[in-house]
Amino acid sequence: MVQFNEDKQDAKLEEFRKKEEEDLAELLSGRYGIPYINLATVPINTDALRLIPEAVARDSKAAAFDAVGKKLKVVILSPKNEKTALLLKKLGEDGYDVMPYAGSTASLEKALSRYKELSYSAENKTMSLEISNEQLEDFLKKVANLDDVKKMSEELLLDKKTYNTSKILEVIVAGALATEASDIHIEPEESYVRLRYRLDGVLTDILNFNLITFNLILSRIKLISGLKLNVKNEAQDGRFTIKAQGDEIEIRTSVLPGAYNESIVLRILNPKTISVPMEELGIEPKLMSILAREIKKPNGMILTTGPTGSGKTTTLYAFLKKIHSPDIKIITIEDPIEYHLPGIVQTQVNSEKKYTFLSGLRSALRQDPDVLMIGEIRDTETAEIAINSALTGHLVFSTLHTNTAAGSFPRLMDLNVNPKVITSAINISIAQRLLRKLCPHCKKKIPLEGESKKLVEMIIQSIQNKNYLENLQTSSVWEAVGCDKCNKTGYKGRIGIFEAILIDESVEKIIQENPSEREIKKATAHQGLLDMKQDGIIKSLNGITSISELERVIDLGEGV
Repeated sequence: MVQFNEDKQDAKLEEFRKKEEEDLAELLSGRYGIPYINLATVPINTDALRLIPEAVARDSKAAAFDAVGKKLKVVILSPKNEKTALLLKKLGEDGYDVMPYAGSTASLEKALSRYKELSYSAENKTMSLEISNEQLEDFLKKVANLDDVKKMSEELLLDKKTYNTSKILEVIVAGALATEASDIHIEPEESYVRLRYRLDGVLTDILNFNLITFNLILSRIKLISGLKLNVKNEAQDGRFTIKAQGDEIEIRTSVLPGAYNESIVLRILNPKTISVPMEELGIEPKLMSILAREIKKPNGMILTTGPTGSGKTTTLYAFLKKIHSPDIKIITIEDPIEYHLPGIVQTQVNSEKKYTFLSGLRSALRQDPDVLMIGEIRDTETAEIAINSALTGHLVFSTLHTNTAAGSFPRLMDLNVNPKVITSAINISIAQRLLRKLCPHCKKKIPLEGESKKLVEMIIQSIQNKNYLENLQTSSVWEAVGCDKCNKTGYKGRIGIFEAILIDESVEKIIQENPSEREIKKATAHQGLLDMKQDGIIKSLNGITSISELERVIDLGEGV
């Protein structure tokens, strides 16, 4: 008697079903006049696959499986499918020479299943966005001000016939480069999406556009930033690079889930805006001479303090460039490396690989450095090792998140660092903010009067070193107007305001008493240095910035 084997029978039926499905796909290929493909026997090129976002591929019932240059092979079920036809048209508009292949459902599913691999591998892989010299130069010729950027962006973004995602992103990024924006904000609302640039520290509206375009841009940004395309309910951070005019500019990507969709912020780490000589930071002459002396000492610690975006990293880079020479070894631990300094060993923290400021500092000390730059002191162990390094023959530069120069001492004590060790290690503590500079083409001189006059006079009177007041006029200030040269903002570029505390006997004595910031500031008044308010007021009276800009950044009334 023949025994019935159910498993074998099922296997034969499955094999028959697959063959029937492939036969049907081959039949349809002849009907539609396109070649047939069986992806069970063909390797899938994941670089080609990633050119179409997974959600779009599934919705359009199509997937790219091979690419050579701009020639793109795409497996489809039917060219008659409306969404498939739209996708193929869009790929053509994006500049691809699309070759559709008829495939079975099994072939398509095989291709779609490979997206799962991409979501993991993309995590550590970043790509680049190339803007050719010709493209950028052509763009810059057409862009005289922000209105030109808005006009060009609107023409591309609001044209429903144009869905070249790469081109849209190129224009958005090139516009930011042309206007020297530090950040690009793309923020979806319920029925539209808002595009904004951060110019000289202030957000400026560019235009609004539609949600369909946004979804294409979101997928493209995620793809080149190495983010997971199928993750929508978690914050993700990544990066990509722009190749423009021979430079590689890093873009840090932040994607955050919002009420209506994911919000995108692109931080532009442009070497040209970060690389500022020490002499152009805005440091007044007396403090400049002190810093020039302190940064050349063989050991000790120099701290810069201030909130995020106050220019601390730019200042540290300026110091490092000033002291760099062939006879010393400088190592940095940064998050991220914002500007590559020739001849300096720069390392970047990576939390996923457990390479933190602490582990980076420990590793750097084994490399026999003369100078260390630690991007930020965040915890007790990092603070203790950094200070110990400063006490054992290294010059250490670092930053703290405090609001004033005096605030760095209580902050270190909060991290359980011994007060005696603090004063032995630290040479100088600096605090800073960034102010927008008045546009030289349109700024307007106005009389100083009313409450502003009283406030300015009180701050001027608080300056103990009267040498700062020589040749300083106090009858007028300057205000912003706005013109084409400054994108009608009244401001062009930024400059720092600074304050500093040197370690001397009076500071050493009071630090042992667990003092407040106010007490530390009072004890250091004899040093005769300006605080940030005083520095800002002098810059306002000299027409460098305005009183209103100074009030935007610091509280002028505090402590007066």
